[in-house]
Amino acid sequence: MQFYLNGYRPGDPDLQAAAPGATDRAWKPDETVDVLVVGSGPAGVVLAAQLAQFPGIRTRLVERRQGPLELGQADGVACRTVEMFEAFGLGAKLRREGYWVNETAFWRPSPGDRSRIARTGRVQDVEDGLSEMPHLIVNQARMQAYLLDFMRQSPTRLEPDYGLEFVDLAVDAEGEHPVRVTLREVDGSATRTLRAKYVVGCDGARSRVRQAIGAEPLGDFANHAWGVVDMLAVTDFPDIRLKAAIQSADEGNILLIPREGGYLVRLYVDLGEVDPAQRSDLRERYTADKIIEVAQRVLRPYTLEVRDVAWSSVYEVGQRVTDRFDDVPQAQAGARLPRVFIAGDACHTHSAKAGQGMNVSMQDAFNLGWKLVSVLEGRAGPELLRTYGVERHAIAQGLIDFDKEWSKIMASPPKDPRRPELGGVDPAELQAYFVKSGRYTAGVATHYPSETVLTAPPVHQHLASGFTIGMRFHSAPVIRLADAKPMHLGHAARADAAWRLHAFADASGERLRALADFLAESPQSPIRRFTPEGADIDSVIDLRAIFQQGHREIEVDKLPPMLLPRKGRFGLIDYEKVFCPDLKNGPDIFTLRGIDRGRGALVVVRPDQYVANVLPLEAHQALADFFSAFLRQR
Repeated sequence: MQFYLNGYRPGDPDLQAAAPGATDRAWKPDETVDVLVVGSGPAGVVLAAQLAQFPGIRTRLVERRQGPLELGQADGVACRTVEMFEAFGLGAKLRREGYWVNETAFWRPSPGDRSRIARTGRVQDVEDGLSEMPHLIVNQARMQAYLLDFMRQSPTRLEPDYGLEFVDLAVDAEGEHPVRVTLREVDGSATRTLRAKYVVGCDGARSRVRQAIGAEPLGDFANHAWGVVDMLAVTDFPDIRLKAAIQSADEGNILLIPREGGYLVRLYVDLGEVDPAQRSDLRERYTADKIIEVAQRVLRPYTLEVRDVAWSSVYEVGQRVTDRFDDVPQAQAGARLPRVFIAGDACHTHSAKAGQGMNVSMQDAFNLGWKLVSVLEGRAGPELLRTYGVERHAIAQGLIDFDKEWSKIMASPPKDPRRPELGGVDPAELQAYFVKSGRYTAGVATHYPSETVLTAPPVHQHLASGFTIGMRFHSAPVIRLADAKPMHLGHAARADAAWRLHAFADASGERLRALADFLAESPQSPIRRFTPEGADIDSVIDLRAIFQQGHREIEVDKLPPMLLPRKGRFGLIDYEKVFCPDLKNGPDIFTLRGIDRGRGALVVVRPDQYVANVLPLEAHQALADFFSAFLRQR
């Protein structure tokens, strides 16, 4: 963490200096904003947190609830989401407070007595080397609280406007703020209107913003109900503090999720098929007591004495994905630019058991946020915003396809060896599918194909085989040169809408030094061309170097000036741009990520931490051409 750049200031370094007028949140009769975010759920707060860091972007976040969420429904936090939270400086908070899902246990009917369950196996929940971050269980409300605090400490001091619900919008053909939005006080006291450059609907599965733009959810319900209960209980079930998939012979199935804090546990309980005609009164028919009764039968011979219920609900398994994620109909895709977007549950709905809903929703917003910043700050043209729907719609469809298969397996009865004609799922099959799906549930399987200017063809992928173009930048341990600090290279990135150039040195280091000179001096340098005058040199494109030698073999004062940039109003030197392998703790980053040691490699990373390109260090013109395709020259 870096601070004091523009002068010493005592107190909490996370509390950034307030921008002029940041505390003036009074509504005006002719209110205008750059971005209106509707809904303060997972997607809404991730998006607002990114925008809040930019004083030149006026953002409002409206929420129909009268205050922050107190008890969230989502709980599973994928490894990839923890990586993303690290970019906000919040990864340590998640890791400290959350339950770490280290192993998963599998239970099925006992071969000797099918009225009882028996453990059939335990597997490691996240495969080795998949991520430096764990799979966590943290209440959704707590995660949102972290981001709300981040917003309050940002230069804009952004706070949600509670008690306001979205009514309707219209998009004018022209104008600086073409989206006309009508909002209403939830208590019915008043109606408010504003104009916005962009609107993002993060307002859930019944999204009014989605309805306003005429987008349509496609898919159906599976007519299968599950009950969910968060409880404090006393039990002799031995795996109560392990994630467990439990199949009973005749009473249904349970997915058991230990919760944070050491005592709380969540049960997803199979309630069987649902008559579509009786869908409306599910919650009345399946109370918390009835869900618990089913769970007690599934767990036999073990006992479950529930002492307190923190929360319960009933839901149907349904998988739907919206036909488009912005306000531009497919027939007009080439003629119009998007002004209204939807994210999260407004785009895709599915079961909760795969733990993907909140995670994919946050990744929607993380994808869109930096693109809005780039356009609103003039770094890129508005055409960049078309890539949001292209990239995230494909990811949502993949989520739906995965969830259908996972839900089907979880709802299936176990096979009875004595009556194979009845079908069902073999417990070994369930366990194998769980292991096979590990990369997906960890959130690291997302792969953006080369359909947009943001993802290059893998022409030079062989130079860095472990950094797959289109997939997230897979961090690895390094030593920071200037202060010998052991750290992860990926943790140097912030959620600041900046691109990263990770230059892995060639054997002699000469190609890397030539690249640094090109970026510093050439008129074709994308850093020189696209960085605003007066801005810090790394505010748009952030160069970092990784040498092959140990950190005691390189002298800081011999580095190229581009790797010791001067920044801020005092022209202070940034010493945190150069890294070396962590040679004390196993294979170094060049080995771990398949870097060509002879030639080195240049890995271009998007602001949302996805690899956009891999190039030779000497491919100066190709680097310039890549950024010229979407960034605007200053």
